[in-house]
Amino acid sequence: MLRENFKNGDMNMKISIIGAGSVRFTQQLIGDIAQTEELSKEDTYVYLMDINRRRLDNSYILAKKYVEELNSPVNIVKVEDMNEAIDHADFVINTAYPYDSRYHEDGFQKWETVTEIGEKHGYYRGIDSQELNMVSTYTYILASYFDVKLALDIASKIKEMAPNAYLMQTANPVFEITQAVTRWMNVKIVGFCHGVAGVYEVFRRLGLDTEEVDWQVAGVNHGIWLNRFRYKGGDAYPLLDKWIEENADKWESKNPWDIQMSPAAIDMYKFYGMLPIGDTVRNGTWKYHYNLETKKKWFGKFGGIDNEIERPRFHEQLRRIRERLIKLAEEVQKNPRIMLTERAPDIFKKGRLSGEQHIPFINAIVNNKKTRLFLNVENKGAIKDFPDDIVMELPVWVDKDGLHRENIEPDLTERIKKFYLWPRILKMEWNLEAFISRDRRVLEEILIRDPRTKSYEQVVGVLSEILSLPFNEEIRKHYRI
Repeated sequence: MLRENFKNGDMNMKISIIGAGSVRFTQQLIGDIAQTEELSKEDTYVYLMDINRRRLDNSYILAKKYVEELNSPVNIVKVEDMNEAIDHADFVINTAYPYDSRYHEDGFQKWETVTEIGEKHGYYRGIDSQELNMVSTYTYILASYFDVKLALDIASKIKEMAPNAYLMQTANPVFEITQAVTRWMNVKIVGFCHGVAGVYEVFRRLGLDTEEVDWQVAGVNHGIWLNRFRYKGGDAYPLLDKWIEENADKWESKNPWDIQMSPAAIDMYKFYGMLPIGDTVRNGTWKYHYNLETKKKWFGKFGGIDNEIERPRFHEQLRRIRERLIKLAEEVQKNPRIMLTERAPDIFKKGRLSGEQHIPFINAIVNNKKTRLFLNVENKGAIKDFPDDIVMELPVWVDKDGLHRENIEPDLTERIKKFYLWPRILKMEWNLEAFISRDRRVLEEILIRDPRTKSYEQVVGVLSEILSLPFNEEIRKHYRI
């Protein structure tokens, strides 16, 4: 184990979830812990922390009930104080999405308001929709001030109260936050994302036996590419080429998220020389994103998830799920005989894990259950032509000795490096420069380089209106001329 128990000196383990009011995701992690034999023990303590008391209380009720149904002895503890959650923790999972409840029900409303202002000033889908970073909820006012600030605060507390702990960064922007903490704080941080699962849609479409595929993906968060693709010992890219020739024109999107084999993905593959995976398909150039009609051409009948129809609809869906879970928690409190695994088996899984990488990572570190994961960590020579200290999304093997990067073979194409990764890394650097310099002119310069910008006055106008919003007062004070 990593440390002595903070209370009684026993060899206990403490996993803390910051932002545990994200009820659905928290229950996924709880289920994974309770169904991982080596972690499902009496000496495992899971601390749930959130500033929203209602969501925290209900998440706690559901978590306690869930582990009980799974016959797990894992201890669930709820706290509202971040210091108490972090003190002597072994693993701190940051999944928090900062927002001010005085102004909004949730962070989505904040984002929707800012997006609406951006569109009024001529920035389709808001100023945070940027080339090579179209996942617009990924950043907030170009530099994600609140998200980076919270992560640095957590890292500072870890450094003081739990210096051996891993900070497992889950909330976006994973790239910017993991880089900032790595660069400015002396703590162990690893960025997590599940976009890599897109490879399995590729295998399914091509009819491949997953066990027979030798594959790698690499790049940056939301910008990863299928560099190695071999099947039964041979190059599998010809199989993709054959599918494109015979089936690409018959492809139809089943839902807004179903874009892995879309015309946009295939077009990016033809230009870059390797297939984009997961959210990378969403993060192309403006070629795929000028307007809703353009999005439908490249992403299918829904136009993907990043548009004025599907994104608000998705937010409402998440709100309904959250309220459904809160209501379920209230019912459980009144009637403990309710079975979560029967009432909501889509969330409270029994007999299978969620597919998230967090708990396999913890199990590998704590119990030496060596496993292959795809994580955001410093490059350290894994991808050629990039600095060692740049955070990249890489295939790594994890065990009790830590993280071991795979060599990226074959190397990513020159076009991926020059036309995608370097420009995306530069945007990350711009974002961190804006945050650390506190200079509003940096935000202006970022937006001046946006192809939607027609004048400097447009830039000044949109930033001034967004920064004047009551819930952006702290950001307004942060940035000085």
